[in-house]
Amino acid sequence: MTLRTQPRLHHRAARLVNLGLLGASTLWLSGCASLQDTLSMARRDGKAPVVMADVKPVTQLVATQASREEAMAMAEANRKLGVPVISRPIEIDGLKVTSSDVDEARSAVGTPTDDLRPGLRLDLQDLDASSDLWARIRKGYALPELQTELIGEHERWYAARPDYVQRMVERGNRYLFHVVEEVERRKMPLELALLPFIESAFNPQAMSSARASGMWQFMPATGKDFELKQNLFRDDRRDVLASTRAALDYLQRLHRMFGDWHLALAAYNWGEGNVQRAINRNLKAGLPTDYTSLNMPPETRNYVPKLYAVRNIVRQPELYGLTLQPIENHPHFVSVPIQRDMDVALAARLAQLSLADFQALNPSMNKPVILAAGTPQVLLPYDNASLFLQNLQQHRGSLASWTAWVVPRTMRPVDAARQVGMTESELRDINRIPPRMLVKAGSTLLVPRSLTRQQDVSEHIADNAMMDLAPDLPPMRRLFIKAGKRDTVASIAKRYRVSPSQVAQWNKVALATKFKRSQRVVVYVPVKGGSKAGVTVASARTGAKGPAAKVRSAGARKPVKVAAAGKVRASKASNKTGRTSPAARNTRVRVAAANP
Repeated sequence: MTLRTQPRLHHRAARLVNLGLLGASTLWLSGCASLQDTLSMARRDGKAPVVMADVKPVTQLVATQASREEAMAMAEANRKLGVPVISRPIEIDGLKVTSSDVDEARSAVGTPTDDLRPGLRLDLQDLDASSDLWARIRKGYALPELQTELIGEHERWYAARPDYVQRMVERGNRYLFHVVEEVERRKMPLELALLPFIESAFNPQAMSSARASGMWQFMPATGKDFELKQNLFRDDRRDVLASTRAALDYLQRLHRMFGDWHLALAAYNWGEGNVQRAINRNLKAGLPTDYTSLNMPPETRNYVPKLYAVRNIVRQPELYGLTLQPIENHPHFVSVPIQRDMDVALAARLAQLSLADFQALNPSMNKPVILAAGTPQVLLPYDNASLFLQNLQQHRGSLASWTAWVVPRTMRPVDAARQVGMTESELRDINRIPPRMLVKAGSTLLVPRSLTRQQDVSEHIADNAMMDLAPDLPPMRRLFIKAGKRDTVASIAKRYRVSPSQVAQWNKVALATKFKRSQRVVVYVPVKGGSKAGVTVASARTGAKGPAAKVRSAGARKPVKVAAAGKVRASKASNKTGRTSPAARNTRVRVAAANP
């Protein structure tokens, strides 16, 4: 059978074939008015379906399941069965795919692009790209010369560690082309593309002791200044594209501020305020204000020389007994727009990547699900992008098994787990909830999808999700005690089985404080036997209770903010001391955790 249609219809039909929605041996067309009717007739009559086109491009329409010769043979067989030949145009809009799974897969992603050149149509089969990115970097060297013996020291350090250099280069192989493109587009010295070797050894998962994170090592506050989102679901300081954009924005701002690349790099490491103060001190003393003349901490003093050592090694690695593996001069990855929520594990499998390799290109995700509302794209290796698209169109079933749930009221994790159909340990593990903590109302938890929770996560939650926790403690009773002659913070803490830091915090004093005799001191103790919480005045020396001015208290729990990576920051609780006035009766008292 031969299909003769107007050329304008071939592009749409070919696209359906290429997407896997039509195959060369899966569609039988007759002269019926309705294409849907035609498909029904084919199923009813039991005739083997086939489609062929004698108008270019023939190869597109028969590429997926049958060669041209096979299609011709099947067409001849159908002709003998009396299948009529279509000799008029048909409306391709009549072709409807009814499977919801196919529709979901088709709408889940967009067309792969190079993020730096979004207007350029990518040829994923291009084999003509140059294989020497190092030569391109060398041609773009533009930093001024720096004379210091520290450069030689770092050259020798790298030369003595060829395995370390090789690991850095292997990691950088994924990201270096993108960084070079961005630096070159901004007309900046290409040595700056080597800076992640110094910052993180090109490890986007790197986290310093000072909580700087990502390939470019952004501190949390600096990341926020440059619009790097940090929330429960993602940390853009680890995002390859976003952090590179932010780092180069920051370096350009510093260069405009100081007018010197050496000082700009020092400020990137030490902070612009510190560098400016060092310059001002030298100006006041009548000293030079160049990089080597400033009084800086050792890390900053070595920072720029390290970059120059790597620069020299890249220029002539053979002089240092090193070999740099070639890096191809084309994108290692492309951006694939994400339009539906999708499990990270599923995305990796569709791209035929290991989970580790997928996360190496998409390290900003804190949870095992990609939220389309908060993650505009995923990065996939140049050679895996087309595999991802092909496998996605053939995928059947749900794309995401996780979703976000906003806790309606403050509750224990065991109660929250029961409500969403999980075990307590599963809920704690996936959401990183520490022991003995309550989940505050309004917190966002990651939970399995269910019949009542099928929608993709909203943009508001994807961008602003946080988790608030509070200590799960019994009600506490506040005691006003009179200090003895030799009482200290430590002695009272030991007597009441609390930590010295808590006693100091409750009374707003230093840890080494010695109390005056009869000085009023505040301590908090748990309420025993479920009795009502209150305030009691007692003697610190004998522990005898004095006149009890009772104050109703609900064991208030101080909220604790939880960071994106799930670390709980203990918040300080302070309480005012002093006599309880009648107006203060029946007021709620907030207390700190009584943990040592």
